[in-house]
Amino acid sequence: MLETGISAPDFTLCDQDGKEVRLSDFRGKKVVLYFYSKDNTAGCNKQACGFGELYPQFVEKGAEVIGISKDTVASHRKFADKFELPFTLLADPEKEVLQLYDVLKEKTMYGKKVMGTVRTTYLINEEGIIEKAFGKVKPGENPAQMLGEL
Repeated sequence: MLETGISAPDFTLCDQDGKEVRLSDFRGKKVVLYFYSKDNTAGCNKQACGFGELYPQFVEKGAEVIGISKDTVASHRKFADKFELPFTLLADPEKEVLQLYDVLKEKTMYGKKVMGTVRTTYLINEEGIIEKAFGKVKPGENPAQMLGEL
């Protein structure tokens, strides 16, 4: 996990519509940048739907919500449509941004060691500085927690 007080590394990824999005495009706004494991899994659905429900309140506070996983653009499109998600989902199938933000870690799954995404959320301020960083967040609580941080 990256430390607070540093510049959030800039990146370019494609969103659920295949459009290139840069983190720096959001300068002047707060950004809730959350990393999750996989579209259409129980915890990730709960977290995404929570952000979706609270999204108007994030916008009222001048913040944008961005979710990133290793899923593809097509997977994100289906995920966003299924749950009517109003915010940006970015596809990182090469796992470059996951590594850049230090959220790709060795985990044990069914007794085997695998590399996986640790559910992590960053609050980035208007100048692109990481204000807060939360690792191993609880998917059902994270959206309200982040709204409270704003």
